[in-house]
Amino acid sequence: MTHHPDEGEFHDEQPSKTRRKKDMHALQDLGEQLVALSVERLRKVPMPEELFDAVRDAQRFTSHGARRRQMQYIGKLMRSIDAAPIQAQLDAFNGVSRAETARQHRLEKLRADLLEDEKVLGTIAETWPEADLQHLRVLRRNALKEREQDKPPRAYRELFRVLRELDEGAAAGAAPEDFPAEEE
Repeated sequence: MTHHPDEGEFHDEQPSKTRRKKDMHALQDLGEQLVALSVERLRKVPMPEELFDAVRDAQRFTSHGARRRQMQYIGKLMRSIDAAPIQAQLDAFNGVSRAETARQHRLEKLRADLLEDEKVLGTIAETWPEADLQHLRVLRRNALKEREQDKPPRAYRELFRVLRELDEGAAAGAAPEDFPAEEE
């Protein structure tokens, strides 16, 4: 007796073998990305403790065979959890997410505005009361001097780093969305 696809006993119930293999390889790739992270970043990734320990073990292994087996074990652990939050955090680390990209653009615009006008420090002070305005003034002055003298942009980059740290530390306070959007 032949079964017609429309009679569908279990056609849509199980993913195909190819689909399962693709999913498994995707999880293994995700595991590789986790193993490549620093301990500080790894701690920020939402995952069960057992998976965290397995990743830390894989980071310590030097033998190719032991590492390969550990990666298979990590893949096995990952099949029993929801990998979406892990992927979202890795995307944020890599600057892939739209929110992270928008945040980077806001901070870059804020830095540019600050370089154009020192009065922007008032807005920064309102948004992040804990900000060291004197340090920001020095960084601004140094960044302008670097630009003027065609020197490497050390202070320029440091200014961005300080703004990013303020933004990361202000989860409970006002968000930088309060800054005016870029005119188009």
